[in-house]
Amino acid sequence: MAEMDDFIRALPKAELHVHLEGSVEPSTLIELAPSLSLDEILARYAYADFRGFLDSYKWVTSFLRTPGHYALITRRMLDRLHREGVIHAEINISAGVVLWRNQDLDAIFDAVAVEAARHPVTTLFIFDAVRQFGVEAAWAVARRAVAFKDRGVAAFGIGGDELALPIAAFLPVLDYVRAHGLRLTPHAGETGPAASVREAIECGAARIGHGIAAAADPGLMRLLIERRIPLEICLSSNLRTGVVASLDRHPLRTLWDAGVPIVLNSDDPPMFHTTLLAEYALAARHFGFDREMLRQAAANSLCYSFPS
Repeated sequence: MAEMDDFIRALPKAELHVHLEGSVEPSTLIELAPSLSLDEILARYAYADFRGFLDSYKWVTSFLRTPGHYALITRRMLDRLHREGVIHAEINISAGVVLWRNQDLDAIFDAVAVEAARHPVTTLFIFDAVRQFGVEAAWAVARRAVAFKDRGVAAFGIGGDELALPIAAFLPVLDYVRAHGLRLTPHAGETGPAASVREAIECGAARIGHGIAAAADPGLMRLLIERRIPLEICLSSNLRTGVVASLDRHPLRTLWDAGVPIVLNSDDPPMFHTTLLAEYALAARHFGFDREMLRQAAANSLCYSFPS
């Protein structure tokens, strides 16, 4: 496996589905909040279901209180990705959570962008709204995303509880950001059904976060292929949130073998006890990806990255 790890590390690749706030290593969290213990953090980084993960994500963000905190976690995340052979990253920033906490999103994004500009890994940003916060909150995120489009914000996403509201409820917001040149990267088909993925496509999605429910609908898989809309697959995330009962039940090979465009990603790496390298290795070890398939997955990550 050491030889395979070296092969994976050497592949030029992009990380297209990674959440900045979900990238905080336990050691960094202790640095930000010395009163925390490692045992407490590890207990929070374990979940019985998707709702448990959302609660833990909210807990982590409560310790990110200043622009300096965001600059630090940006540097740590990009350092790790650089060690893994990543040459480009598209970073989800939970702008909806920042605004919900009444923090200064402009100052926070400025600190993140300045830190990222110093790094050899090229970066773009995705401003994420939170589905369960509703449409008005999404409008606030969308306006800030458009305001920063000339500073590397390339896309608008919707995360959170996929079952809280249908994506069509946000259509005026989505039309607004698309009219201003931003791409759409909603989470869909993670905890929701295949119909959620189809609805996201109808709303103009350029990529789909997760999207694994599409494997249940052959017609939907054909649509993804025809329109060249990739799924951002996050194996460990799906397992640890209980979206799939086991790796044996994960539809990665069903999707890949059907020809659906696939990109491998880490999502919230320390919160799911993984790395991007580990996700590629998992595809090889558990799903039978040979070197050519891994090479293709890495090529996909660059092919489906957004233009700057």
